[in-house]
Amino acid sequence: MTYYYLFVILFMVIAWFVDALRKKQMTHFLKATAVCAAGASIGVCLNLSNLYHTWQYSQESMRGKSELVKENSANQTSSGLERDYITQWSYGIGETWTLLVPNTKGGASIPLAQNSTAMEHADNQFLEIYQQLGQYWGEQPGTSGPVYVGAFVLMLFVLGLFIVKGPMKWALLAATILSILLSWGKNFMGLTDFFIDYIPMYAKFRTVASILVIAEFTIPLLAMLALKELVRNPIPSKYILISFALTGGFCLLFALMPTMFFPSYVSSTEMHALQSGLPQEYLAPLIGNLTEMRKAMFTADCWRSLFVILLGTVMLFLFMKKKLRADYMVIGILVLCLVDMWSVNKRYLNNEMFVNKSERDAPQAKTNTDEFILQDTSDHRNYRVLNLASNTFNENETSYYHKSIGGYHAAKLRRYQDLIDVYLTKEMHDMMPAIADAAGDMTKVNGDSIFPILNMLNMRYAILPLQGGETVPVKNPYAYGNAWFVDEVQYVENANQEMDALGKLNLRHQAVADQKFKEQLGVAKVQDNTSVVTLTAYEPNHLTYNVKSGKGGVVVFSEIYYPGWTATVDGHPADLGRVDYVLRALQVAPGTHQVELMFYPKSINTTETIAYMAYAVLLIAILLIAYFEWKKSKKVQV
Repeated sequence: MTYYYLFVILFMVIAWFVDALRKKQMTHFLKATAVCAAGASIGVCLNLSNLYHTWQYSQESMRGKSELVKENSANQTSSGLERDYITQWSYGIGETWTLLVPNTKGGASIPLAQNSTAMEHADNQFLEIYQQLGQYWGEQPGTSGPVYVGAFVLMLFVLGLFIVKGPMKWALLAATILSILLSWGKNFMGLTDFFIDYIPMYAKFRTVASILVIAEFTIPLLAMLALKELVRNPIPSKYILISFALTGGFCLLFALMPTMFFPSYVSSTEMHALQSGLPQEYLAPLIGNLTEMRKAMFTADCWRSLFVILLGTVMLFLFMKKKLRADYMVIGILVLCLVDMWSVNKRYLNNEMFVNKSERDAPQAKTNTDEFILQDTSDHRNYRVLNLASNTFNENETSYYHKSIGGYHAAKLRRYQDLIDVYLTKEMHDMMPAIADAAGDMTKVNGDSIFPILNMLNMRYAILPLQGGETVPVKNPYAYGNAWFVDEVQYVENANQEMDALGKLNLRHQAVADQKFKEQLGVAKVQDNTSVVTLTAYEPNHLTYNVKSGKGGVVVFSEIYYPGWTATVDGHPADLGRVDYVLRALQVAPGTHQVELMFYPKSINTTETIAYMAYAVLLIAILLIAYFEWKKSKKVQV
């Protein structure tokens, strides 16, 4: 969200610049800007290690540019995520009314049956379906709740457009409008494309709807400025009435004529699912009843927002008529807005979502499957586990006890995600029925042809689901191990050729590499049975291997390649290369050698040194300010 905050800062700086220009106070503006820039620079330096290494990682992650050229090249961006991935969570244009009425699209993607207002209108014959349908009926894939700024806060924002003077008002309005337009994403693709293509780092963020955090900041800020102006200076009553009409008036119209403004209360995804899963004679009655239920939810919130705005407006008029003191009015409005926001927020963050601290801190319980796998202590447990009993790439429980093939991360390594998309998902899909047909006997499964990429990733165990929620471990005898010599390295010209070759080579004996690594890796040699690579020590950032071979050649390590890893052979630096799209590889001479792979980036020392220097500058600045203030106070006393 810090990135989005920079947009607000930019608009504010423009407003202050315009104000300084009008008042002919450019010297003061430049001095203030310089001080702020210096402060920002110190802040960046203090956090440079995190910032730099996050930026560095982003280049290799899904947030960075893909080296693959895909068929739908228009969907790719020059420096980040694909366009459809960026805009998957796009706020609907009509959905923007949630700023005023939280249930404009139903709220959160939780079961419809949990909403008492909706269930009062439910047809009993469809109760089972309502357990499966969500309250939310917008076009986003799902949501934890709407963006709601407060009904009366929004009215004060509109009032501020009439009574607040100066460029800051226009800056806040412009930031608000930009935030809303960008939140529409694929529903306003012209502007979204412009920002994706030309605004630095914008393509690295998904869920464009999250940019509404700007509106959640600028709307209350202008609302506070409006309240401040109203307290200090008399204003015409007509501005309050107009603001009431533009907010409370819409709430009233929506409540009285909900279908005129929002004709559909069923999302396109829901409609498709219902049409394909229900007999035709039930479809129309269900859609009609579902519409009535959701209309009731929507109109109830419309009346609620209208009441909040009406109550706040009454307080404004009581103050203007001098029947309510300013401090009492402000306190009353604060309480009103607090109760309003609290009651809406409790819908989406409430006591039922919390657990006792002792339960949260308790270690994850081991299953029988975990216990079985953990008995395998060979290779320093540096083998991988594939959990097919869960949503493999959207869970993290497996990683609690095992090195997982899957797991969730919002910014996976780009090349690993490519591997998931092209090969791993298919291999997982093919593996399940093959193991089932063999009744779990892996010797009857052709693992070399069905899941070679998983073997390359040293998948020693797969966790399979059983009925009743239980799981069973299956050992994979086809895994290649921690490292192995290959007989041949095939060099290709680009990432597409490298990815394509993975599905055609015998990866146990062959490897494919981008030609830019040819100098590091050289030529592989056909091996014999005496070539052995053994892992002798393991730490996440330091691995040690014993390598024996009569001919030498290229060793492939079942470890993910990432810039910054270094290698030594018998203590002497050696150049690592990348093979098989994601793995590390190294040219090793004949004989017996100790190979070490290490990750100790020099950039950490550099950035930490800069951070310590920034701390020193900050301390000196604080001491100087304190000294000059003390000196100033002494002069005043004299």
